[in-house]
Amino acid sequence: MSFEKELVERFYEIIWNQHDKGAIPDVLHDSFKFRGSLGQYKEGHSGFAEYLDMVHAGLGNYRCEILEMVVEPSKVFAIMQFSGIHKDKFMGFNASNCNVTWEGAALFYFRDKKYRNYGYWVI
Repeated sequence: MSFEKELVERFYEIIWNQHDKGAIPDVLHDSFKFRGSLGQYKEGHSGFAEYLDMVHAGLGNYRCEILEMVVEPSKVFAIMQFSGIHKDKFMGFNASNCNVTWEGAALFYFRDKKYRNYGYWVI
């Protein structure tokens, strides 16, 4: 398995699904840039950690499931499904306690065996 594929899987399972911010420096390059599926643009480890916390605060049992992945030597394209329970104010909406699900796609670029930047698109 390529390190790119392993890194994408680790990114979603460890950082997103387990909400483990301690793994961020191992996976994300110092100059990391991010545009999330919910539209926010963040830079660096602290900016990404802020976004991660915001999503987990608003959506309980938050999960990212990789549906499909295409791997090339310096980039990965992935399609995911995101889900959670709307438990707190999120994106300006008061808690509904409803399940929410959406799909998105991401294109990851790598530098020094870490993510340099990526962007999401809601599909």
